[in-house]
Amino acid sequence: MELYSTSVFDVLSGFRLTSYWYFSLLTICLLFVFLPQGEKNNGFDVLYHNMKHGQISSKELTDFIRERATIEEVYARSMTKLAKSAGNFSQLGTFAPVWDVFKTSTEKLASCHLELVRKLQELIKDVQKYVDDQAKVHKKTKEEVASTNGAVQTIQTTGVALQKSKENYNAKTVDQERLRKEGATQREVDKAGVKAKKATEAYKGLVEKYATAKSEFEQKMAETAQKFQNIEESHIVHMKDIIQSYAQSVDETHVQIGEVHTEFLGNMENTSVESLIQKLAESKGTGKERPVWLCVMFCSNSFYSSSDSEDEDEPRKFRVEIKPVAPNNGTHQSRATIDELKASIGNISLSPPTTVRQFLHSFDLSLSLSLSIPHNSLSLLLFLSFFLSLYRSPFLSLPLSGTSRGPSPVTLASQDALPIAVAFTESVNAYFKGADPTKCIVKITGDMTLSFPMGIIKVFTSNPSPAVLTFKLKSTSKLEQILPNQTLLFSDPSQSDTNTKDFWFNMQALTSYLRKASEQNPAASYYNVDILKYQVSSNGIQSTPLNLAVYWKCTPTTTDLRLDYRYNPESMLYPGPLSNVQVLVPVDGEVINMQSLPNAVWNSELNKSLWKLSDISEKSDNEGSGSLRAKFELSDGPSTPTTLAVQFMSEGSTLSGVDMELLGAGYRLSLNKKRFATGMYRTKI
Repeated sequence: MELYSTSVFDVLSGFRLTSYWYFSLLTICLLFVFLPQGEKNNGFDVLYHNMKHGQISSKELTDFIRERATIEEVYARSMTKLAKSAGNFSQLGTFAPVWDVFKTSTEKLASCHLELVRKLQELIKDVQKYVDDQAKVHKKTKEEVASTNGAVQTIQTTGVALQKSKENYNAKTVDQERLRKEGATQREVDKAGVKAKKATEAYKGLVEKYATAKSEFEQKMAETAQKFQNIEESHIVHMKDIIQSYAQSVDETHVQIGEVHTEFLGNMENTSVESLIQKLAESKGTGKERPVWLCVMFCSNSFYSSSDSEDEDEPRKFRVEIKPVAPNNGTHQSRATIDELKASIGNISLSPPTTVRQFLHSFDLSLSLSLSIPHNSLSLLLFLSFFLSLYRSPFLSLPLSGTSRGPSPVTLASQDALPIAVAFTESVNAYFKGADPTKCIVKITGDMTLSFPMGIIKVFTSNPSPAVLTFKLKSTSKLEQILPNQTLLFSDPSQSDTNTKDFWFNMQALTSYLRKASEQNPAASYYNVDILKYQVSSNGIQSTPLNLAVYWKCTPTTTDLRLDYRYNPESMLYPGPLSNVQVLVPVDGEVINMQSLPNAVWNSELNKSLWKLSDISEKSDNEGSGSLRAKFELSDGPSTPTTLAVQFMSEGSTLSGVDMELLGAGYRLSLNKKRFATGMYRTKI
């Protein structure tokens, strides 16, 4: 049905001088809405501006979808944060496995909303493209209907002149007739007749002019009205398509959320009381044999000396006595000698790892075994394994710092120097393009974390005004950006030294943060606090600890690969070895055989080869330079060169060289740990 049909137009345009003209506007329901426009023929303006309003609606729809995407993104990030919290909840007790169900379900919900964000962002691009195309159509239409606008102006001005001429004609005719009835002289009547004749001729001329203008106006408006109708119909159809896409995206998300919720209910239903208790028994149990009771005694000043008068060079010792109780059944038990015990525990060693040994050089471990023990006792071995793992644990390496003295942090008084540990962790992200070093893109970021022992919270809470914790960040000249934890830290933005930057804590906020952390995890011995993040300025491939260059040769039957690598000590202030080096290479084309040097492992399910390399440093062969080579035989080649992934880590140093120094009194640094590792470390031809 045409919105502006000829019959409707004839009725609405109203060609009589005293009529009201109406023009209909298209609505979503395709109903006629008649707007009275008076005698000024303003229907064109109404239709033209209605067309322009369509562009406003398109932009407003864009804003609406963008705001919805923002809301979904904020919600998704909140859900991700909630999932992370669930993963950090206590893993103690029978209920602990349930948190994994919550964490997984919440992560999937967050993923559903992030997927909706992606779809809405794609839809916004489509709407914006439509807005641009719509503007072009409107501009073209404006040029096409310019003549119609002229016809409107002509009929409007002609209509005004015609109305005035009509009024003048009526007045002059009435005057002539009045003079005749009143018996005026013939001269006066003739004079009035001349004026009436002129008014009649003028009126007649304007009627003819108006008829011509009306004919042109009618034709132009009929054509223009159809153009406007076509534009409005197309606009509404396009807007409905956009809304349909929007509704479909939201509906798909709701379906996904429903599936996640159903999965959550199923997992909870399958998590029975019996299974939770069984998991606890399996994770905490020590076997089905009756345990041998052990008595452990620590002596020689425990881990810390309380005397400041001790000789600093004298090794501090602790003694462990393992005294198994004899069984009640009175059966004969053999007496194990020290040699027999060593034979029982095999190659277990009391030597701490390298990263811990430097802090334990002043300690000497003395192990004394006495009394009767069952030969080859499983319980004894379990205890020794537990003790040795505790001795080697990173936590112990943190109440055993070689520079620490004084009583345990748990019992510190407010006047003692409080121990604090710091850790710098950096991530190097690099993208290598083939063998061209100029195309290497590098980004290095870092985190600074402070660790506070549990006892420090008691000191802070019992002292209304604890000493302000102040520190200096040193060697900051290579840092492009520093983002401190604004909730906890203050700094002076006017500091002019580019190589250092001073910070001090909001002690009230720090105390509140640590108190909350202790309430959430009261069994913890220490609490880590993220202090600041930073980005390190990079100089392309010169900033990467391991330079890479890749070469591919792909034929229908074989794929040859070579990866050259070179250790780059110049990227580090204190060069250290790169450990846990692994290279993962995806290869398509249906690999049926692989030859590699050095040997790599091929995973046929993932279509990937994996190299695991020894530590790389200046002391390695060729000063840390080498090549990985592989030849892949294919059944469905050729392969497509893919992205290689490399990972490694280094303990004891950072790429930025940044360091920390405590300022003021009241605190001491018990441990300063530094490391860096790969983030996204990729190479592609």
